[in-house]
Amino acid sequence: MYKKILIILIAVFIFSQYLGVSHGASSDSSSSDIYADKYKEGKKIVLRAKKLEEKNKLEKANKLYSKALIKFKDAYKTDRKNPDILNYLGFTLRKTGKLKEAEKYYLAGLKIKPDHNGINEYLGELYVNTNRMDLAKERLAVLKNCNCEEYSELKEIIEKK
Repeated sequence: MYKKILIILIAVFIFSQYLGVSHGASSDSSSSDIYADKYKEGKKIVLRAKKLEEKNKLEKANKLYSKALIKFKDAYKTDRKNPDILNYLGFTLRKTGKLKEAEKYYLAGLKIKPDHNGINEYLGELYVNTNRMDLAKERLAVLKNCNCEEYSELKEIIEKK
């Protein structure tokens, strides 16, 4: 009889500890989950904007890039060390014509992850757009051995210039 009560008490104790830990974990991560959602929302908006850009609907694309930028800025408030967020901040700023600010975010991302394919490609594109071909070629050199589409895309842009 006492064994059954002891087992039940132990089970209740373990179960209550489990609930307390999982509840605590969810409350700690809820704000970062919100910002992760902002990042995901921003990426979806960027994809829509790229499609519009391909159809030469530049004004609509630009509005979406501006909307995505807001999402990435929100995500950045919580996660300042995420090179993917920094990449998208740079990308949306570049697409909305804020090149100096875009460059700062790209460079911040490279400090965290120097071999980030996306940042190296997009920073290279920024350098091409601002007639700094030597710097664009440096970004291309970083991508040379990645065997990735970022290398071929940046190479094509540089060769067209």
